[in-house]
Amino acid sequence: MSGAGWAGVAVAGVTAAYALASRRLASTPLSAPIVFVGAGIATGPVGLDLISAEHDRGPLLTLLEAALTLVLFTDAMAVRPEQLRTGAALPVRLLGIGLALSIASGWLLAWPLLPGLTGWEAALVGAVLAPTDAALGADAIANPRVPGLVRQGLNVESGLNDGMVLPFFVLFLAAIPGTAYAEEGVGGTFWRALLLSTVLGLAVGGAGGRLLRSARDHGWITRQWWQILVLAIAAGAYALATVTRGSGFIAAWVAGFAFAYAMRGSGRRSGSVPSASASAPSSAVPVPVPVPVPDGDDTADFAEDLGNLLAMLSLLVFGAVLLGPALEHLGWGIVGYAVLSLTVVRMVPVALSLAGTGLKLPTVAYIGWFGPRGLASIVLGLLVAEQQVPGVVLVGRVVAVTVGLSVLLHGVSAVAFSDRYGRWYERAAARDRGLRESIGTSRAIRRRRLDVTGPPGE
Repeated sequence: MSGAGWAGVAVAGVTAAYALASRRLASTPLSAPIVFVGAGIATGPVGLDLISAEHDRGPLLTLLEAALTLVLFTDAMAVRPEQLRTGAALPVRLLGIGLALSIASGWLLAWPLLPGLTGWEAALVGAVLAPTDAALGADAIANPRVPGLVRQGLNVESGLNDGMVLPFFVLFLAAIPGTAYAEEGVGGTFWRALLLSTVLGLAVGGAGGRLLRSARDHGWITRQWWQILVLAIAAGAYALATVTRGSGFIAAWVAGFAFAYAMRGSGRRSGSVPSASASAPSSAVPVPVPVPVPDGDDTADFAEDLGNLLAMLSLLVFGAVLLGPALEHLGWGIVGYAVLSLTVVRMVPVALSLAGTGLKLPTVAYIGWFGPRGLASIVLGLLVAEQQVPGVVLVGRVVAVTVGLSVLLHGVSAVAFSDRYGRWYERAAARDRGLRESIGTSRAIRRRRLDVTGPPGE
């Protein structure tokens, strides 16, 4: 059997093994990202050498881009306007103030610790490592003992900041000579990658949402096919922006917002659902039956599940082709930057952005710590490599070590820290009925993450 064949066997085996024990492992420090990254290191060049960037670069990059496209689209779909207004607008502060400060502080810190990089390459490192990934510390959000305000804030931040960092990323690339974006210039990049991609995303997402809404209301589409249609809309937005030399990721992200907006208010509730096998009596005239929209609309459930699976496989690839080789070339500058990126670069901007909200110090510390780096950083780091940035080797190692350290530390600490913080909150809420953290409790996050923790009491 070829190396690619054995790689497929290894990937399938790891996925199946974790799936069989997923509920058992959910309450332990052994998170899914830790398992998949560890499996990647074992199957990569430093281990069994079944997965290699040298021979499998094209398919691996396609996998990573598909995963990020789906995650961007479904995360944007999941955000509701009211989530940005509750609890002193916590997500707005984290995104509007904290994200910009994180990029700036990561940029400034790279200069003394990573002296081999130019100013714009250092800026790229700050942008690549700014977005967070809630999946790497799922229990920090899933634990029902954590106040809804905090869970919702972290979830919305994670769902939006990967898309919001993309304009910074492409503009920084445009400022580096020799990249594809530099050929367009900053003005051309602003036009194609930002404005054109945004317009295309709005058009594809809005049209797709209205068409699905109409088809669902008239009973023309089955539940299985509307789930598939969501994938087609996300892929279509990405592809259309790519062929017009824009940013497929920005288009997919914007399309998610437009699709969700167009879908709101859809669906006249009904008691039956048409399926591919349903048939009417021969004497009856077929009448379209509206497809019911279930409570907690499941329009994107399949896309979310597929995106999560691709994200885990992407972490396995990351362990094989990025982290494993990077571990053989560690230096104090790289390790120091990784540690500071997960602490100072994240926690200080969060503290500044939350000043004046009335949130207690344990809450600010909890939000500051749970800013794990994951899929978006991996894909953006690989895109830097594709652009042949002069400092690409150093950038790749810094991104790999930072994400790898985040997978380990945030995965191990999520269960224990969320329980400890939850106990603090329960005591504080019992003493103070007006506790700021008690505002805006939402059950939506608990329902969305139920598959991670299982029903209460299990």
